[in-house]
Amino acid sequence: MKIQFLGAARTVTGSMHLLHINSYRILLDCGLFQGRRAEANERNKNLPFDQKSIDAVILSHAHIDHSGNLPNLVKQGYNGPIYSTPATRDLCEIMLADSGHLHEKDAEYLNKKRRKNHEPPIEPLYTADDAVKTLEYFREIPYEKEFDVLKNVTAKFTDAGHILGSASIRIASKERGTMQTLGFSGDIGRWNMPIIKDPMFMGDVESLITESTYGGKLHDPPEDMEKLLASDLERTINRGGKVLVPAFSVGRTQDLVFTLHKLFDKGVLPRIPIYIDSPLAINATEIFKKHRECFDEETYQHIAQHHDPFGFMRLQYVRSAEASKQLNDKKEPCMIISASGMCEAGRILHHLANNIQDPRNTIMIVGYCAEHTLGKRLIDREEEVNILGGTYKRKAEVVVHNSFSAHADNYDLLKYINRFDKRHLQKIFVVHGEIERSTSLQNGLKEIGFTDIEIPVREQKADL
Repeated sequence: MKIQFLGAARTVTGSMHLLHINSYRILLDCGLFQGRRAEANERNKNLPFDQKSIDAVILSHAHIDHSGNLPNLVKQGYNGPIYSTPATRDLCEIMLADSGHLHEKDAEYLNKKRRKNHEPPIEPLYTADDAVKTLEYFREIPYEKEFDVLKNVTAKFTDAGHILGSASIRIASKERGTMQTLGFSGDIGRWNMPIIKDPMFMGDVESLITESTYGGKLHDPPEDMEKLLASDLERTINRGGKVLVPAFSVGRTQDLVFTLHKLFDKGVLPRIPIYIDSPLAINATEIFKKHRECFDEETYQHIAQHHDPFGFMRLQYVRSAEASKQLNDKKEPCMIISASGMCEAGRILHHLANNIQDPRNTIMIVGYCAEHTLGKRLIDREEEVNILGGTYKRKAEVVVHNSFSAHADNYDLLKYINRFDKRHLQKIFVVHGEIERSTSLQNGLKEIGFTDIEIPVREQKADL
């Protein structure tokens, strides 16, 4: 077995790893690289392999940095199976179509400028129609069911506890009469988070590819989630302000709504209008309702006690752009949850532009924001920020709730990996993290007794 690291090597996006097993080639994830525009366009468009040579794809979860280049893969000639959990397939149905729509709009905007400069038009990376065609190749496999990927190659999905349907992947292969096992963590979640189950152990393997997004970093404990959220909302409500939440449409939005519902039911907070201003988040929430097999015990108990367990009937969904604009006229305290989570696109930009200069308001960051994004500049409390081409003074309060993060922190990662038998696990590859984060996790793993730990560079190959 050989592996080549084609994405998410010393960075957190573009997850993509190519396995060579016997004469087969298997792709683990096919994510979009997200970064500076020119580099991202180049890397995403030009896949670093012959697409028709890939025999199978195994997908860890639906987040775009893991699944987002699948339509391009299919567009360029791939017609083999894409294995995923059922919930991942359903989330990909809406997320890939949304991604395709954004690529179309992006190309449309750029082509207007190119026409003025008498330049030839460009094509979108892929379209919403390309995303729909990709769904034909999905093969749904439930958790903990070993399945045949190819001859003498089997795999199994284990709940990674990151988002709905997320999985770690254990691969077993027989080459020249010898069995080999490889584990791919995908993105690991956290223990004691709302709604979905805790991360599960995939079983021992000889080699492991692990994420390191928050290596060396610690989150606020999930147990503080309700207390901190209530404090920030109460403070904002008392001064007559709005709470703006740039939220990722899958996972974070649902966790936040679930927690708010519990606070309102306890009478901790006065009920205020909550607007979900993200068509993708609305569609994702419907998929959450469909996949109760992913829920943890606490959520099941909550469902048993409440007719409307997530408070869906109390939310006000905003689908049209016109209805979104009307939220700017609201004067009373309310919460607006809108994509995107890093404040790089979407309707949240308009809400920020209209509300960031009012000191009564609060901007609540509940997820990871990469360097060079507006979200990161807000986290850094910069006094002036650029939004949609305009410069705005930041007078609104900014609060950060990393207790809502769906990613394992350093403690969680070490806890997860420490379950592997150190005598059996011969090699660990640390990916999906900036080099500082990956190095911190590498050092932590050495301290608890693991020895052969490598941080690969992009396109590096390794024999297992």
